[in-house]
Amino acid sequence: MPNALLVYPEQPPTFWGAEYALEISRIKATFPPLGLLTVAAMFPAHYTLRVVDMNVMALQDADLAWADLVFTSTMITHHLSLQAVVERCNDAGVPVVAGGPHPTTFHEDIAGVSHFVLGEVEEIFAEFLRDLEEGAARPLYRETGKPAVTRTPIPRFDLIDMKNYATMSVQFSRGCPFDCEFCDIIKLYGRVPRTKSPEQVVAELDSLYRLGWRGPVFLVDDNFIGNKRDAMNVLPAIAAWQKARRYPFTLITEASANLALLEELMDAMTEAGFDTVFVGIETPNPEALLKTKKQQNTSKTEENFLFSAVRKIQQHGMQVQGGFILGLDGDGEGVFDAQIEFIQQTGIPVAPIYLLTALKGTDMYARMKAENRLLETQIGTNGMYLNFRTEMDYDTLIEGYKRVIVSLYDPTLERYFERCLTLFQHWKPAPHLRKSGNKDKTFAALMGVRRCLSARQMPAFSTFIGKVSRDYPRMLPDAIYLAALGYHFERIGRQQIAIHDFLSLLRGELETFRAAVPDPASAVEAFRSRRQASFERARKHYESIPDEFRYQGDGLHDALASFQCAVDRRASAVAHSREQFPVALGAGDH
Repeated sequence: MPNALLVYPEQPPTFWGAEYALEISRIKATFPPLGLLTVAAMFPAHYTLRVVDMNVMALQDADLAWADLVFTSTMITHHLSLQAVVERCNDAGVPVVAGGPHPTTFHEDIAGVSHFVLGEVEEIFAEFLRDLEEGAARPLYRETGKPAVTRTPIPRFDLIDMKNYATMSVQFSRGCPFDCEFCDIIKLYGRVPRTKSPEQVVAELDSLYRLGWRGPVFLVDDNFIGNKRDAMNVLPAIAAWQKARRYPFTLITEASANLALLEELMDAMTEAGFDTVFVGIETPNPEALLKTKKQQNTSKTEENFLFSAVRKIQQHGMQVQGGFILGLDGDGEGVFDAQIEFIQQTGIPVAPIYLLTALKGTDMYARMKAENRLLETQIGTNGMYLNFRTEMDYDTLIEGYKRVIVSLYDPTLERYFERCLTLFQHWKPAPHLRKSGNKDKTFAALMGVRRCLSARQMPAFSTFIGKVSRDYPRMLPDAIYLAALGYHFERIGRQQIAIHDFLSLLRGELETFRAAVPDPASAVEAFRSRRQASFERARKHYESIPDEFRYQGDGLHDALASFQCAVDRRASAVAHSREQFPVALGAGDH
């Protein structure tokens, strides 16, 4: 009986990961590895399965000793951790099978994997396992079509400890009808959304319920309303199931901004138990939206369409969480203030903002390549990363991005809590989703957040909680949850800036050192002193980065070592030149 170890690599800290907020409640990860759990349900009964989610537990040598095969499923953000997992498997002599969005696009860059199973695997996984058992498995399998998700089995939620997670996940559809230039979803899953039947969705909810889950469930669709007809068909079934069990789940999903135009559908979502929707807003600048082919976020007849859309969704009972981007073509220097103003005025507390990345396989990537704007750089794990030449001056963009982050998540969190209050003024959640909570749990959560906040953050937090308790008492659990997220976002912002500033310092020190020309009359020792001073400045900055901001794959230690090697090479070259030409060392040396 083969032992299959399903490993989900570790992801670095991100805005969406909510790592610091989860520490408060002692929960280990936001979401379970839904892709792996779905694949687990495709194994024949004679396989013995074990899941290791490295975001909640360490991968032990004993796990690898037990395994006959290791299966991984990863997104791009996992690429460094995946590399480390593959190396450990290779050392242990355990074959690795890799799939998921990251290998589907980047498999040529991944070494050490025995077999790639790429794309959506419902129709090819059984073939791969059959070939594997017959000793004839090929190195690469790729699903070129778009399988009907009506064939997708119920994920094996029983293979994880659900107490480790903040939210469970269910998928209703794949694909999106829109054609945003920077998005790889349509390349991976197509522009014709495919949906599960209402019976399938209810069966997955029932599986979670029977296993004891109570709380948030994220419908992880690329765009829940991509197929509006099927979305309307599934919502009554979900609502009936929820009502029969007194709404054990609050539901979250992703949708495009045109949801605001569909009042009947929004009402059906609220009735079914949705209270939060993520919307890819990107920028309030229509010119940049049109350049990136995101027409659905614009309107020819309504000047402030996005502002109005956010407000309508809030008033129909759903908090809007927004995704924002800087670095788009068409955005001028005014975009920084525009982003801050839009986010503050609409009341979007959860507003992660990222620098744009040209993802391989997207239309944007192809355009950047044709325009010779791609940069030869690996995708990083830090949010302050660019892999193409932006229209805006690089330094202006980076400084503007830092200013937006610091403004939205300032050290006192005053502006953040202002946004939370704006949200509560306009958010009208359905009464059936705001039950009377356990007062002891609410108080414990409040104290947990309070213990983590800094002295600078306590005044704004206390004022915020006081106003919510007085004006929106039934929203107090939401307020505490949002406060925990604010704590996380502020720390992630500082972490990103600290890492970026250190890497920038290394680049600046190296450029200065390379440009320096020793005085021919001076001793070699003077140049060595300059080298040592540069090392000391770099080391001091490195050590000033808090340990809590460090993570596997942050690249800081390697960057420092590379910097030291580069400086040593430069110093060695100078010393050699002085030996060859002790008087004639000049500006041409660098």
